[in-house]
Amino acid sequence: MVGEKQLLTAEGVVCGYDGREVLHSVTMGAARGEFVGLIGPNGSGKSTLLRALTGILPLSAGLVLLEGRALDSYSRRQIAQKIAVVPQVTGHIFSFSVEDYVLMGRTPHLGRLQGHHASDLHVAWEAMALADITDLASRPVTELSGGELQRATIARAFAQQTDILLLDEPTAFLDINHQHDIFELLARFNREQGKTIVCVSHDLNLAAQYCQRLVVLSEGCVHTEGPPEAVVTEQMIERVYHAEVAVDIGPGGAPRVSLMPGGSSPRGEQR
Repeated sequence: MVGEKQLLTAEGVVCGYDGREVLHSVTMGAARGEFVGLIGPNGSGKSTLLRALTGILPLSAGLVLLEGRALDSYSRRQIAQKIAVVPQVTGHIFSFSVEDYVLMGRTPHLGRLQGHHASDLHVAWEAMALADITDLASRPVTELSGGELQRATIARAFAQQTDILLLDEPTAFLDINHQHDIFELLARFNREQGKTIVCVSHDLNLAAQYCQRLVVLSEGCVHTEGPPEAVVTEQMIERVYHAEVAVDIGPGGAPRVSLMPGGSSPRGEQR
């Protein structure tokens, strides 16, 4: 769905790594205040698309537009003031306190050689409160559990105070309770703050439950997109994931996917 009200748009994007094309003329967008889920099998280009949307990965062809303007016309600092990113795997972390870690989200708003002000600390504490981690403020991030660290990383993105939040598998490696908590947090942030969220997820049930619209990638192309009830079907999953499933309606009214015993096709092996 690409139109005039799109806040962030990819138009015919082609890109990849080391001469290998991963995305093939991908077009998709996210409107202001929309919660979009990117789904698809391993190797379909989901993480690559996020990198393209932030300008980290150069394009071979196509265009990314931010607020209707070419992304490459913005400086890196300007992009960081408008787009916050929660990566799939947090890199090497020094023993910062959670408070200092979240304060790093204020960096794009600071001048050269400028330190944090009281207002930055206030924003950081608001972000920690939203992520429900104020009780962890003095803890070293190296001592956090996986779920706590993910909340701290999301709080750092909240503190960046951008209109757009991009997340790459924010529930990877978390147990089912923490997965639910993270999506509840994101849904509340989207609903109460009106922020635009684009989230890569491998969990079809969570994506269908929380996202307003899903974009399905397959082999570097957009296979289909639309509301979860139109996208998450047995036919789509068989064609894209090469798996036999049953899809019904869960307690919350969203599509619910159940893998059938012995339901994986030999074609399901992904590169």
